[in-house]
Amino acid sequence: MRPPRDLIVHDIAAAIGLLTRLPVRVDTGRAMQRGAQAVWAFPLAGLAVALIASGSALIAAAFGLPAGGIAGLILAVQAVVTGAMHEDGLADCADGFWGGWDPARRLGIMKDSQIGTYGVLALGLSLLLRWSALIVLIEAGGLVSGLIATAMLSRAAMTGPMVTLPFARANGLSRSVGVPPLQAVWIAVALAAGASLLLTGLHVILLCLVGAIVTMGCAALARVKIGGQTGDVLGATQQTVEIALLLCLAAIAV
Repeated sequence: MRPPRDLIVHDIAAAIGLLTRLPVRVDTGRAMQRGAQAVWAFPLAGLAVALIASGSALIAAAFGLPAGGIAGLILAVQAVVTGAMHEDGLADCADGFWGGWDPARRLGIMKDSQIGTYGVLALGLSLLLRWSALIVLIEAGGLVSGLIATAMLSRAAMTGPMVTLPFARANGLSRSVGVPPLQAVWIAVALAAGASLLLTGLHVILLCLVGAIVTMGCAALARVKIGGQTGDVLGATQQTVEIALLLCLAAIAV
């Protein structure tokens, strides 16, 4: 049975409201009731981010901005649109996973608003790798398709740890969303993979394979380090998968 149209629209709005800073109207009560059932729309939140970043890049290119500047602009736009929440998760995980000696201490470090050496290194490397890959895609003429595919697939990857790992904390954003049903996870994967197939052709096979391997690696690391998943783990997974996929597309384009 197909869900009602208003429920589909609500889930899309809820996903965009959760994963971005875009001004969308969300029924808070209904969002809490739906919870993890709406994760099927995560890739559509990624699509919104990618379209805004792509539009900014095309405007910048029309004004003659070089590839390096366009790549930097894309990263800035993505950070503004998402509130850099995924980057924050990456930095927190880097600090916590390697800055603490036991799960409790690691979780404490991850909750601290201050950033440490590991977090700075993780953010620096993330920006450098994405910037370098984006330049290659810009020069190869595959920027828009690459941005959309990686944005959607990396948001779909976030559902992996959600459904395979227990909660590492008794409270927090991840627990408030809940455990998604498998049907919602598979819809998210199908949406992201289907769009990527249209945009990248058979390269989607490599992208999905690499995305799955990186997602499993992130989940395994989180299980070892803190015994489960948190919102930071989901953000770090998104970032890590996006980096890996951009590098794959860059390697294909060379």
